[in-house]
Amino acid sequence: MRLLGLASAVPAAAAILFALMPGEAVAGLFDVFGSSYQAPRVAGRQLVSFPPGYQPGTILVQLSQRRLYFVLPQQRAISYPIGAPTGDARWSGESYVSEKRINPDWRPTAEMRRENPTLPAFVPGGHPRNPLGVRAMYLGQTTYRIHGTDAPWTVGQDVSHGCIRMFNEDVADLYQRVPIGTRVVVMW
Repeated sequence: MRLLGLASAVPAAAAILFALMPGEAVAGLFDVFGSSYQAPRVAGRQLVSFPPGYQPGTILVQLSQRRLYFVLPQQRAISYPIGAPTGDARWSGESYVSEKRINPDWRPTAEMRRENPTLPAFVPGGHPRNPLGVRAMYLGQTTYRIHGTDAPWTVGQDVSHGCIRMFNEDVADLYQRVPIGTRVVVMW
């Protein structure tokens, strides 16, 4: 199934739920560009037409398009911009939301610390430099999550070590819509 051009299927005036763009940059833990970097603008959260085949309440992640879709009834979906996995961290398959956390703590993996020894071993939940942002939805029994970010300018890019990164406003919106057990389909 191709999801290209879904947003253009609905008139722009009716499609936009909220025009959420990243705010002013604040240096994040993964800020490789410095806080003066201005990322390309990405289309914000939108209501879009959606092809049949997925049950309402399903999360479909289209990594190549850097979009996450929350399927609604009547062949519609909410489309959110995401930061996608990069390089060898790319993956696809089916999972489910196994756990949800508000202001989750963050501990980088051993591999992340090898790549960047300056990373802290632990960042408490609610800290402004926590890479998981304000909400996290854990995927199955993996270390992958759908989560917010402390670096909103990275949304719309291939940036993560396997997680799906969202603007904090968007992950908070999705979080309240999604119960534990929600089916998640990830594809390239």
